[in-house]
Amino acid sequence: MMILSGDPPRSRLLSALLIVIVAALALAPFLFPGAKPLNVAAKICIFAALVASYDLLLGYTGSVSFAHTMFYGIGSYAIAIALYTLGPSWGAVGAGLMIGLPLAALLALAIGLFSLRVEAIFFAMITLAVASAFLVLASQLSWLTGGEDGRSFQLPELLRPGTVFVKNVFGITINGRILTYYLVFIGCAAMILALLRVVNSPFGRVLQAVRENRFRAEALGYRTVFHLTYANCLAALVAACAGALNAMWLRYAGPDTSLSFAIMLDILLMVVIGGMGTIYGAIVGATIFILAQNYLQALMGLASSAALDAGVPLLPGLLHPDRWLLWLGALFIASVYFFPTGIVGRLRGASKPAE
Repeated sequence: MMILSGDPPRSRLLSALLIVIVAALALAPFLFPGAKPLNVAAKICIFAALVASYDLLLGYTGSVSFAHTMFYGIGSYAIAIALYTLGPSWGAVGAGLMIGLPLAALLALAIGLFSLRVEAIFFAMITLAVASAFLVLASQLSWLTGGEDGRSFQLPELLRPGTVFVKNVFGITINGRILTYYLVFIGCAAMILALLRVVNSPFGRVLQAVRENRFRAEALGYRTVFHLTYANCLAALVAACAGALNAMWLRYAGPDTSLSFAIMLDILLMVVIGGMGTIYGAIVGATIFILAQNYLQALMGLASSAALDAGVPLLPGLLHPDRWLLWLGALFIASVYFFPTGIVGRLRGASKPAE
């Protein structure tokens, strides 16, 4: 990562944490066999890339956009509609990408040119209105998007679970599903590394200057609207690619999985938990959030049963699995309180020598 971006983690503990996360994701099919663990690992990969793309806007330019799920949905629907219409072929995958990525970039360009000249709150409201309109449009155009039901489709034969390559590798059958996972993993890793390179380039330094003081950046001669619009287009392209990978993994695209405002809230939480303006925070934040989302309820069930067996009063009721959302919210409030700069910011701060 030092060679590719010039931005090392700058913390031994953060480096170790990133190595553990990346190694676990790289070896997930072998370390955590089963459908659910593989789904969780794929979701972490996809959301790490999606959150990193949003961090390019929020963390490096200070722009709050609520249209990010729209670009994510465009990538998902482009792949879904292409494979549904043209059939399960690589040509259809290519057609979906050739339509979805330029469309996302053009919409981001239009939003940027018409909205980034105004104050931040107005930009946020404009993006929210555009994203809401796109969600309604996707739900209404049943002949194209499948409406509320979405679109299910088949993948090319090479990526289907029934395609077996090797029957026994450390007890795991290497099939099309495993190949699809590694397509997701490599694609998301490449996008995150590319974003690391972008934010540590001269262009990325200008974005940080705009974030700190837009008027001063303009006084120095930088075209701030151009830089902000370009960043918006780059973030939209990465979000669309993440959406395409998500659709290929799920073999489905619909309003709830691609365009829901709940996804936007999850992205915001992951950025804040991991640390804004770091990119590395996207990996950490996505991992913690998705693991908690998928396994906190089960862990609370075990803790509640243990407390009940031990005869501890009140605790079994407090730790009842039905209250997992309450504790999930409490964990996030605590993380914001104790880690105001995010986990990555806190780890980097702790590694600095005392003055």
